[in-house]
Formats: sequence, C-alpha cells, structure tokens
Amino acid sequence: MSERKTIVVREVMKNAFDMVNGMATVAEALQQMGHVETKCLIVEKRHEHDEYGLVMLSDISKKVLAKDRAPQRVNIYEIMTKPVITVHPEMDIRYCARLFERFGISRAPVLENRQVIGIVSHTDMVLRGLVKLL
Repeated sequence: MSERKTIVVREVMKNAFDMVNGMATVAEALQQMGHVETKCLIVEKRHEHDEYGLVMLSDISKKVLAKDRAPQRVNIYEIMTKPVITVHPEMDIRYCARLFERFGISRAPVLENRQVIGIVSHTDMVLRGLVKLL
C-alpha cells in the first residue's frame, strides 16, 4: 500500500494579495490593485477584534457595474463580504476544496496568527496542488 501524499494550502497559495481599507471607494481600490490575478481585495480589520472582509471582482461587477453605480461613490464596505471564511496554511488542499464546495466559495484568505499571509483559490489547488499528486 502506498502512502498518500499530502499537499497543504501553504504550498499552493498566492503570497501576493491586495489589502484595502473598507472606507476606500471602489475606484480608489481598483487603482491601487496590483495583484489582479487574485481576483479579489482583502478588506483590512478596523481594530484588533474586528474580522477581515473580502471583495471579489465579480462583486464589483454585480453590485456596481451591473447596477450602473458610480465606482467613485461606492465604498468597499458597502459591497464586501464580512466576516470572510478563512483557511489555515497547514490545511490539506483536499479539505480546503471540500470547504469551498460546502460553502459555495472560490477563494479564501489564508490566516496564520490572525494575520493574512496569502490567498488560495480552486485554481491554485488544482494547478499547483493536484498536479503534484499526479
């Protein structure tokens, strides 16, 4: 019997991501966005006991663009998801994929010591993780 290889989230996550203040406008956030490949913005905590938020580019498309709202007049906090489901960097990608399926999400911030250290998506788990198992 062969031993099953485990790939953890830390091995496949993207380390580069964009953090934004919830008070920023959508226009400001998009202008500051440097990591478009993550397809999302992580919303900073306001204080130690707050939680992180998340805005996906699809949220901006659905809640701003499709509704013909001016991106200069919509604040990030108005369209973000908060609290956001997060994952631990040592989680097996199989369990992470199951979590994503159960909650209908496509990406999540990776938290270590209550700080965001990366972001993981289905794409990362398949192209960087599943490929290693083949």
